[in-house]
Amino acid sequence: MHPLAMFLPFNRESLKGKFVPAKNGDVPPERRGYWLLVQEQGLFVLDDGGSGAWRLPEGPLPPGFESRVSEVVCLGTYRGEPCWAGSVVPDTEVPAGFHRETLTPAQTRLTDDVLSLGGLALHAVHWEATSRHCPRCGEPTARIAGESGKRCPRCAYEHYPHLHPAVIVLVRDGDRVLLTRKSFWAKGRYGLVAGFVDAGESLEAAAQREVLEETGIEIRDITYVASQYWPFPSQLMVGFTAGYDRGDLCVNTAELEDARWFSVHDLPDLPPKLSIARFLLDRFVRP
Repeated sequence: MHPLAMFLPFNRESLKGKFVPAKNGDVPPERRGYWLLVQEQGLFVLDDGGSGAWRLPEGPLPPGFESRVSEVVCLGTYRGEPCWAGSVVPDTEVPAGFHRETLTPAQTRLTDDVLSLGGLALHAVHWEATSRHCPRCGEPTARIAGESGKRCPRCAYEHYPHLHPAVIVLVRDGDRVLLTRKSFWAKGRYGLVAGFVDAGESLEAAAQREVLEETGIEIRDITYVASQYWPFPSQLMVGFTAGYDRGDLCVNTAELEDARWFSVHDLPDLPPKLSIARFLLDRFVRP
């Protein structure tokens, strides 16, 4: 793995040892500490003394959120203090003194630390909300002591937080690079081919398949570079570079709005700096 990629936001290493994860069965007796209160893809934060920087609330559950927070999970400790995550009811108004800041890297104004903690919280509350019942028999589940998983009291089935692998591929052919565009992206923005790994598929095979399915291009020399945890809601993005092998560009319009070859000297608007897509582009394409 490229050593700098470890410190991309959302990767736990980006917190540089300031965060220690907890097994979710081991929780402090009192709910006090840092609070990561998420609502959809937003995080409730406080203005840090009018400086324009946002900080996490500390202490007990902040006023204004009583009876409005569910799926409360202890994530671990941050700077030696317990760190709690909770899901805020969708119609909750923003309490006085708070701001709801997006966790989307392209638009966020959060520091890397808070953004990464917010990503962990987003994943945790998503899994908490989707693991209430046993997937085998439907019985309400119970936390396994000292573990992050849950067990069914009826059939004893155990399951743990899910993580879904996806590949993202930078394809080069000399001085040109293959970029794609989704219809819901910012106007004029292009990125890389990406997609989920199918059952029974190696990461390299998934990279080949996704590029071929979306663009009609066959690739070679597939090389692993780095990975990034991506909590929207529970993905692991595995980044590769590859070379053009053969084939004519043919855009799969069921998947993409556009795909084309760009000169490395004349690139369009690219993904945000905090993403693994931009990490790959900056290190292997930028002239």
